[in-house]
Amino acid sequence: MTKFYLTTPLYYVNAAPHIGHSYTNIAADILARYKRKSGFDVLFLTGTDEHGQKVERSAIEAGLSPIEFAYQTVGKFKDLWQKLDISYNDFIRTTEGRHIKAVQKVLDILYKNGDIYEAKYEGWYCTPCETFWTEAGEDSPVCPDCKRKLEHISETNFFFKLSKYQDWLIDYFKAHPDFVLPSFRYNEALSFIMQNKLEDLCISRPKSRMNWGIEVPFSKEHVTYVWFDALLNYISAVGFENDQNKFKKFWPADVHFIGKDILRQHAIYWPIMLKALDLELPGRIIAHGWWLIGERHEKMSKSKGNVVDPIEMVEKFGVDSYRYFLLRDVPFGLDGTFSESSIIKRYNSDLANDLGNLVYRTLTMVDKYYSGNIPPCLNLAHNALIRKKLKELPQRIGQYMENLEFSSSLGAIWEVINLANKHVEETKPWNLAKENKHDELKDFIALLVEVIRGVAEELAPFMPETAEKIKAQFLADKAIKGAPLFPRIDVTK
Repeated sequence: MTKFYLTTPLYYVNAAPHIGHSYTNIAADILARYKRKSGFDVLFLTGTDEHGQKVERSAIEAGLSPIEFAYQTVGKFKDLWQKLDISYNDFIRTTEGRHIKAVQKVLDILYKNGDIYEAKYEGWYCTPCETFWTEAGEDSPVCPDCKRKLEHISETNFFFKLSKYQDWLIDYFKAHPDFVLPSFRYNEALSFIMQNKLEDLCISRPKSRMNWGIEVPFSKEHVTYVWFDALLNYISAVGFENDQNKFKKFWPADVHFIGKDILRQHAIYWPIMLKALDLELPGRIIAHGWWLIGERHEKMSKSKGNVVDPIEMVEKFGVDSYRYFLLRDVPFGLDGTFSESSIIKRYNSDLANDLGNLVYRTLTMVDKYYSGNIPPCLNLAHNALIRKKLKELPQRIGQYMENLEFSSSLGAIWEVINLANKHVEETKPWNLAKENKHDELKDFIALLVEVIRGVAEELAPFMPETAEKIKAQFLADKAIKGAPLFPRIDVTK
């Protein structure tokens, strides 16, 4: 059985999960389920990033130790993944022994190979981003990323030779044009490494300033920089220097799912780290956009009080409605604007009117005309077009899923649903019954059942709960009518 290894980023535990976290994990879950359905041996990894200055400070503010603080937030992430029906195989925490050992082994290898060196750093530092900035204005300098004030520090640290591998990385990008998706993110990353001289990466922090991290094996005075530590989870989770059989089976990763805000770490730091370790690079890095909020399309933030709670959305609209909206409304990779009115519009139009209506009216006709017994398929000519479209559907979805085009995959499914609904209106099965056209009526209703079964099969990775509900109502030769799948939402209430 062919393996397929996919990962999400590790989520930082200094804040509760929000819609952005749920978006990444739902997308990864859909791909994992799709690959399992296609016969792959899937390893789907997610987890939490628990070290660093932000966690240490948040823990102090909460009156807890960093590890106690981390445990609290880890529980919130695991609860959310359960509510969203996320089928991950492994959950890694950067405070686990398997990860700590792997990080220290990597540091040891790179230090002995001469890719890590000690030097004094004097300059600007952003605590919220945990990033050094070599170029900053002298008058009240601010972080280029988060726009918060920088601190001036002077300290001895360890540096990783990113600059040594710049030319190699440019050549690698040029030879692998689908290494980063979507293509405009690939272009963004490539233009950055071609137009900027890569600075060596500071990969340690002195314990005197911050001690919540993995100790550097060759310096008891330093802990590992949180980003260098976190990226290594992708190999520590599959047995690097711990389980060689597992590592040989699953590495390299086939897909890394990330948000666009961490593209530089994944498209520049991570490939160079792997090259320095003489390890294969991942197949693809998929960088999705952000969900913005309101008419002004603002980024969500705690300070603005506009963060969307995924659990609240699931309680209001149901898990599959939420999953469907996030992956259908915006092509994966672009930014989207989130609103409850947009969810309701998709729910009433696509789920209630289209899918729910097709299922319910078909069950009603099987019940009315055949006492719940599904009639045999007769393959009559006037139903051939829809049967052809239905037969082609798995291949179409396969082509879209190859490039992580989730919205297009769902669009292809809905084309078949809408064709079937249109066929009902044009054929008017109630007239076939009145005119005693028995064969035509049998084949027509058998066709609708075929469509619904085929749609349920293709929907299973996207909307697993809905697919199971549909399958439970259409058995081998019986149809069991239940409650409507998606009762319309009355917006006036």
